[in-house]
Amino acid sequence: MAIKERFKTNYPGVFYIIGQSLIKNKPEKIYYIRFRKDGRETEEKAGRQFQDNMTPAKANTLRAEKINGTKLTNQGKRAEIEAIKEAEAGRWTIERLWAEYKRCKSNLKGIITDENRYKLYLSAPFGDKQPSELLSLNIHRLRISLLKKKSPGTVKNVLELLRRILNFGKKNRLCEGINFIIEMPEVDNEKTEDLSPEQLSSLLQTLDESTDIIASNMMRMALFTGMRRGELFKLQWDDIDFGRGFVFLRDPKGNKGQKIPLNDGARQTLAMMPKTSTYVFPGKSGGQRVDINKAVNKIKRAAGLPDDFRPLHGLRHTYASMLASSGKVDIYTLQKLMTHKSAAMTQRYAHLRDDALKQASDLASDLIDQAFDIKILAAEIEE
Repeated sequence: MAIKERFKTNYPGVFYIIGQSLIKNKPEKIYYIRFRKDGRETEEKAGRQFQDNMTPAKANTLRAEKINGTKLTNQGKRAEIEAIKEAEAGRWTIERLWAEYKRCKSNLKGIITDENRYKLYLSAPFGDKQPSELLSLNIHRLRISLLKKKSPGTVKNVLELLRRILNFGKKNRLCEGINFIIEMPEVDNEKTEDLSPEQLSSLLQTLDESTDIIASNMMRMALFTGMRRGELFKLQWDDIDFGRGFVFLRDPKGNKGQKIPLNDGARQTLAMMPKTSTYVFPGKSGGQRVDINKAVNKIKRAAGLPDDFRPLHGLRHTYASMLASSGKVDIYTLQKLMTHKSAAMTQRYAHLRDDALKQASDLASDLIDQAFDIKILAAEIEE
């Protein structure tokens, strides 16, 4: 490559060569500066005449700034960039910890839900921060902000995800942990939802009139079987044993896979579903569904159900409440049907069964009294 002619300027150490303009398609002066710093001779490009609006005077000012150290030399800039890269490589931000957490726990149950929670609530406020940079006030503000529009249960799940990420980093010695405790919102896990006979009748009529076959039949399945929302999303046709009358649940909450009975109501519901995918209630492109809130809430409103009634989880409670209040199902059997890991979760329905048993006992008392009254009446007639 031919060496281009250098042209001196009125400023020592400033010269230019003639090149081709990148924006005006005509000859353009390209200025360079030459100086000595720390005993080392350095030559750098100062800028282009048109593209950078460079002049001999500006190039001279730039040369002076680099000599006295107010501006880094090009070599100094490169060294600074490399230093930043090295620092970033050893900087474990929440974003980087989350990526490593997912890589190490790719088969973790609920990872898709965690991914959505991270993107929606944690990435923007904390993604570029290291754990040591987090303040208790940061978490407090997030908690208060989320509680204005989300349920305490949702907020607790978000904060628990953040805590898991932080604990993962500390446990694996990737970074320091936080020096405060993340305060969790109080969650009423004992909330038991139920529907009155009138509300249930209205819902069933609305389901019959609905044109959304997936949403309406998911709600029917929740009501007829007590299946959880996630279990309905994961349900595949291969999980249903029509011959023996059982449904296999994939990774039910807190348990290994297990099965529940397939009753007539559930069987008829499944008979209405077209087999367009391996999933019974498929999402887009036939894959596993991850959300149906909008559709089921529309049905809830059309049926006139309470605003705080949760369409799928509430129907699971309704299923359990109906069985318990019948007085014909013991708590142990109800626990198995609800796939509760412990009897403690099932105890919330115990009072319903007790009420049913009390009514049955009262009925027995009434029948005895009636028999006694009949006996007295018969005696009076004989007299």
